Amino acid sequence: MTNDIVALIEYYEKEKGIDRDKVVAALEFAFISAYRKMVPGADAIENIRADVNTRKGETRIFASLSVVADDDYADKFNEVPLSTALKKNPSTAIGEEVEFNITPKDFGRIAVQTAKQTMMQRLRQAEKEMIYEEFKDRAGDIVSGTVRRFERNDVMIDLGKFEGIMPNRERVQGEDYNIGDRIRCYVLAVENKGRGPEIILSRSHPNFVRRLFEAEVNEISDRTVEIRGIAREAGFRTKVAVWSSDPKVDPVGACVGMRGARVKNIVRELNNEKVDIIRWSEDPKEFVREALKPAELRSISVDEENKIVHVTVDEIDLSKAIGRKGQNARLSSRLMGWDVQVRRDESKEEQFKEKIGGAAHTLAEQLEITDELANKLTLAGGFNPEMIVDMPSEYIASALEITPEAADAILARAQSLVSGGEAVTSND
Repeated sequence: MTNDIVALIEYYEKEKGIDRDKVVAALEFAFISAYRKMVPGADAIENIRADVNTRKGETRIFASLSVVADDDYADKFNEVPLSTALKKNPSTAIGEEVEFNITPKDFGRIAVQTAKQTMMQRLRQAEKEMIYEEFKDRAGDIVSGTVRRFERNDVMIDLGKFEGIMPNRERVQGEDYNIGDRIRCYVLAVENKGRGPEIILSRSHPNFVRRLFEAEVNEISDRTVEIRGIAREAGFRTKVAVWSSDPKVDPVGACVGMRGARVKNIVRELNNEKVDIIRWSEDPKEFVREALKPAELRSISVDEENKIVHVTVDEIDLSKAIGRKGQNARLSSRLMGWDVQVRRDESKEEQFKEKIGGAAHTLAEQLEITDELANKLTLAGGFNPEMIVDMPSEYIASALEITPEAADAILARAQSLVSGGEAVTSND
């Protein structure tokens, strides 16, 4: 056995963690393959084995041949005549198996290059099997690794003895990675496909946030506080609904931590992604009120059959409730599992319109004009005769889309009502 094969055994045993017996078994298989390629007709031998002495550096090939009567001897690759077998072992009988050393001269030196490639393939397969065995039960855990390289938009991450892949779909929008960066990832799955096991990693999955909270918040790890739901748009915002069976424990406060220390650590790991921690409630009205904070809700109506929550807010809170590009309302819907529909509260606007309409009708009667003109005049700021008399005639004509003469008449009537007598007109 040459020194490079010895070094290969030590490398896979110590660096890759593959059992030495498996490495030697792969080497034995490789030498058998090399023997079959080198020796003409060797493919016909059915029972063949290789014996590798790692201490002495020797490799021998043995074939197991079936003992047959001399007259029946026909298959030189798998049979041996009784007369020949008796020379090796005088007690041999017909039908027994006798092993013969069939190692060619200088076989180890000649075969090493042929065997090396086969051995590498077997060891790579053994390594993949070990990856699967070690990681198959780690799906759902958080692991740390170093960015090794990029394949298209996928990130290959060095996990020590193994390598994981973070597909482009599992990356966080806005996060940039450089070779050598140390990052933490969520083990999404360990897939054992045709080309071997793959460790699929993610930083965008909602459960990545769940595991961070479990690691950071003791009350969650000991199940005093429970995460009831997570909705996430990775890189932008996450909503986490928490609940505690212990009335003495504030679930939101436990997750936030002293002066926000706990949630700050999580936000730092998420590269300043916004994290909303919400108190979970069985009551959809109470839950949606918490979920849509800081917006103040004017009214909430629940359609339990279709799982729809109708919410109204004042104009000033509409953008807060909906959020940027509808994000706040959308995440609230995912968190609740209900369709949250946010609308502007129009009740005040309707009341205002009613008041305007009533004032316009009164003004129409006072000025002896139509309700339509009175409504336009009111919207222009002329709520009563006292306010109209301060308006220029040209402004009235423009606002009501009437002639200057008609505007002068309205102005004169308003002056008359204010003065309580005949209107004073000017022909200037």
